[in-house]
Amino acid sequence: MKWSPRVLKFALNIYGPYLGAGIRITHIDPEWREMHVRMKLRWYNRNIMGTHFGGSLYAMVDPQMMLMLMNRLGKEYIVWDQAAEIEYVKPAKGTVEAHLSLSDAQLDEIKRKTSGGVAYRPSFEIAIRDLDGIVVSKVKKVLYVKRKKH
Repeated sequence: MKWSPRVLKFALNIYGPYLGAGIRITHIDPEWREMHVRMKLRWYNRNIMGTHFGGSLYAMVDPQMMLMLMNRLGKEYIVWDQAAEIEYVKPAKGTVEAHLSLSDAQLDEIKRKTSGGVAYRPSFEIAIRDLDGIVVSKVKKVLYVKRKKH
């Protein structure tokens, strides 16, 4: 991916599904180590119960881990989203946010496990919180990572 964090942030913020759900990328680390996402409760992203629509909660964290990992690993690797699950912990009202991060230790483990040309499926836990810091949803993302043949 050849986009800078600044350009990707702009592109995601005008991306139709994000725009339509009211999802905003508020920060992308220049080194692709973390990304912050926020979503306010609006009339167009609430469900019949008056809380955040579950699909929008998941959408706000859907591609971020893959995008960060693609940029941290570079062109020598194949990175795909493979699986996900979401747990709705508490009805979400108001503004919610998620801070996604990819540590150097996680990156080193991925490189080590894919060094022999085999696929590795790391999983990442992401908490979506309200502005009081209370977890409203937990998302588990599983990615497919494989080093390309030389």
